Amino acid sequence: MAIPIPSRMLFIDGEWREPVNKKRITIINPSTEEIIGDIPAATAEDVDIAVNAARRALSRNKGRDWASASGAHRAKYLRAIAAKITERKSELAKLEAIDCGKPLDEAAWDMDDVAGCFEYYADLAEALDAKQKAPVSLPMQTFKCHILKEPIGVVGLITPWNYPLLMAAWKVAPALAAGCTAILKPSELASVTCLELAEACREVGLPPGVLNILTGLGPEAGAPLASHPHVDKIAFTGSTATGSKVMSAAAQTTKPVTLELGGKSPILVFDDVDLDKAAEWTLFGCFWTNGQICSATSRLLVQESIATEFVDRLVKWTKNIKISDPMEEGCRLGPVVSAGQYEKVMQFISTAKREGATILCGGDRPQHLKKGYFVEPTIITDVTTSMQIWREEVFGPVLSVKTFSTEDEAIELANNTHYGLGAAVLSEDLERCERVTKALEAGIVWVNCSQPCFCQAPWGGNKRSGFGRELGEWGLDNYLSLKQVTQYTSNEPWGWYPSPEKPKL
Repeated sequence: MAIPIPSRMLFIDGEWREPVNKKRITIINPSTEEIIGDIPAATAEDVDIAVNAARRALSRNKGRDWASASGAHRAKYLRAIAAKITERKSELAKLEAIDCGKPLDEAAWDMDDVAGCFEYYADLAEALDAKQKAPVSLPMQTFKCHILKEPIGVVGLITPWNYPLLMAAWKVAPALAAGCTAILKPSELASVTCLELAEACREVGLPPGVLNILTGLGPEAGAPLASHPHVDKIAFTGSTATGSKVMSAAAQTTKPVTLELGGKSPILVFDDVDLDKAAEWTLFGCFWTNGQICSATSRLLVQESIATEFVDRLVKWTKNIKISDPMEEGCRLGPVVSAGQYEKVMQFISTAKREGATILCGGDRPQHLKKGYFVEPTIITDVTTSMQIWREEVFGPVLSVKTFSTEDEAIELANNTHYGLGAAVLSEDLERCERVTKALEAGIVWVNCSQPCFCQAPWGGNKRSGFGRELGEWGLDNYLSLKQVTQYTSNEPWGWYPSPEKPKL
């Protein structure tokens, strides 16, 4: 049964407001290619209004503002938002499934994680109160020092379309817990559930201006947010190319930036694994979220002695994956998000063929689906390290395969990339897993699994996968500024300069 898309406006200063230019962006269901609604299109003028609202809500001079409120006070709102998400879980999951093509079971799982993220940062907000005025040990007894953890200010949060509401929660929850006020700019390709987050904030009575949500195109809304002189920090999740532009824009006012960017993550499968367990984790690591995940372990490195048998097993598992409308029961692979993304993925596959790779399975539109942006789960072999399919992020359900003979060779192949977000190692030899984990150049390493993510643990990468960490206590630290307070406690004068009231010796 179709679920109607709520018609929303921009959420600024606690109210629904029409964009200044009154323009809207069409929403297309990626499963059917049908227009199902629209969202408002913010521009620089709307960004400026939202930033001013956020600054008013932040103001440290009023005594009753968001920044100076206790962590316990802020935690009450975070928990109330979590409760609203849980209350509307089924509806929100359906909205996300038809907005971005995510299988309904995955979307429901995401909603649990969204609520859990707000709950987790409510706990950290409360704990923050006890960490204020943490003493620092000094070598001179005539001084004492303590540290204040203060909100960094007004923050701009720019999020992607593969996990629309979850990626928003990863940024909004810690920002609000820290006492920041925020402007969230979700991807124009999947904004519906983020606007429903605005409705949840309105319903729980979040103070006006604390969270503002602007939908719109990147150049028209995201770029003005990144470069706005009264935004104190930017947190961005998206492509490496766009992240570079965000970083450049933020540099104009020297504001700090957290970047969680692309990846081309390896999964190393050694010859002592259980083949079925390893096959499922390999496919989950690449095809989860329709292959549209920055940490996808889409470069398979499998030991030569089991390569033929293991890849045959992979093909059998892959052909058993249900590809359908995300709303269908048992769907495990839906469409990619848009026509543009579909063309991009198909171009990657076409280029791989032209460069001499072999499409072992998939590589086309599923025959039973005549409409929608569906791509068969694809396994590609005979790949060289110079091929585009091996080196560049596809962001679709495409797995590339190479073999290795030794542990050292596997590590060398795994690290031969510009990216450094995720990696996985599968082996029954836990000592080998530990060695390989230490050698892999990645911010996240999975052992005998791929892709599980918990809000208590840090998330982020290095190289061209960005910098900074989200989630856990590290995610909260992104939005806090440290202030050193040092006090001279002696009753004696400092005595460096001679007093004019006393005769010179």
